[in-house]
Amino acid sequence: MAGYNDFIDWVDTAASKGYTMAHCIVPEAEEVLDAEYKVHERGFIRLVDYLGGDARIVQAARVSYGEGTKTVREDAGLIDYLLRNEHTSPLEQVVLTFHIKMPIFVARQWIRHRTARVNEISGRYSEMKDEFWLPELDAVARQSKDNKQGREPEPMPPDQAAEAVAILERGQHEAYTAYRELLDSGVARELARVNLPLSMYTQWYWQIDLHNLFRFLSLRLDAHAQREIREYAAVIFELTRKVAPSACASFERHILGGVRLSTEEATAVGKLIEACDSGFETAGLGEKMLGKLREKLGS
Repeated sequence: MAGYNDFIDWVDTAASKGYTMAHCIVPEAEEVLDAEYKVHERGFIRLVDYLGGDARIVQAARVSYGEGTKTVREDAGLIDYLLRNEHTSPLEQVVLTFHIKMPIFVARQWIRHRTARVNEISGRYSEMKDEFWLPELDAVARQSKDNKQGREPEPMPPDQAAEAVAILERGQHEAYTAYRELLDSGVARELARVNLPLSMYTQWYWQIDLHNLFRFLSLRLDAHAQREIREYAAVIFELTRKVAPSACASFERHILGGVRLSTEEATAVGKLIEACDSGFETAGLGEKMLGKLREKLGS
């Protein structure tokens, strides 16, 4: 967070309550703009543009009484408070735009997050390239016995994994050959494309505010998410950290590293706290944090 107090260009106004904020420049984000970060063999993510950063969040949160950024510590504390208490509207003031190249099966999972603006390449207007995703051998595994939508954590033996990859590659080649034959015979692009597989690469511009981006990351960085989209989410998170480091640190603390409890679980934890206060304090919860935990649990 070095240079935090130097990266905002403020413009004073005669407004009755404080001032408005000019364009927010974050040097760390500027350094990675348009840089291509590889994902898998052919995919990538680029941070194309951003609006605001940590300073925009605190300015939005304090607008009611006309105060802007203070010290790094105070601003980080406010952001942490907002994340901890789910006051999300100031986070919506920060917007990021990414250019992403990914397999279609990843895109179909991605698009379930509907709180974003998307422009995707069209197979009606453009001829699709002969680019397909293939798994690494250590990513090929059997269907999970207790997870209907996932695979076992252990990969298949290398010879069986290689055979599976070869079958996928053969199917991709046959599908693309048929696609080219249809195009060469004069069939319209919008019809010729329909048999192309989910492993083909697509591209889009994806714009989303920070609040909804954190929602996306909380789901797609989870261990239960499919491995391939988790790998994209990890890069997205690291680029987002360049734009809003304090917000990302609080997100890690309260959301990625936190847990949600059912009523029964919360009651049980509350009883444990009552039974061994000192144990919780020696485990790293001081009096203040213990008080917050009691408040959350209603104990």
